[in-house]
Amino acid sequence: MRLTTKGRFAVTAMIDVAMHGTQAPVTLAAVSERQKISLSYLEQLFGKLRRHGLVESVRGPGGGYNLAHPADSVSVADVILAVDEPIDATQCGGRENCFDDRRCMTHELWAGLNEHIFGYLRSVTLAELVRQQQPKSGDVSVLQDHRQPPKPRAKAELLPS
Repeated sequence: MRLTTKGRFAVTAMIDVAMHGTQAPVTLAAVSERQKISLSYLEQLFGKLRRHGLVESVRGPGGGYNLAHPADSVSVADVILAVDEPIDATQCGGRENCFDDRRCMTHELWAGLNEHIFGYLRSVTLAELVRQQQPKSGDVSVLQDHRQPPKPRAKAELLPS
């Protein structure tokens, strides 16, 4: 199974909407700018996500996209499947015609892997991924300014001429 950019971008964009869409709809232009994903590509992905009922579009000024369901009820598997990303490690796409129109010797291995991958992706929600983006208490980084302080200026420099 290989997750393509379509699945990766869809999940990333949905996390962005979950993070930034709590007060108002999120524009795809804003997602594009923050995540460095092509706007036209996002439009294609969000068309599929909307048709699968994962997002709702809001028209007009202040419009954009909102999650159609709470973030804790949307799984990564839901997002990936909505954009037609296959979750399949078999060579045959599950049709069992891997080797000369017969099932190959490793078919069950890859089919079992599919079940584990799908189960894991089904268990991870957007809400969990949003929480992972928030700084944890105790993980506060302090940026220090290592520049030299300015030198005191002479009084003559401070007086207007």
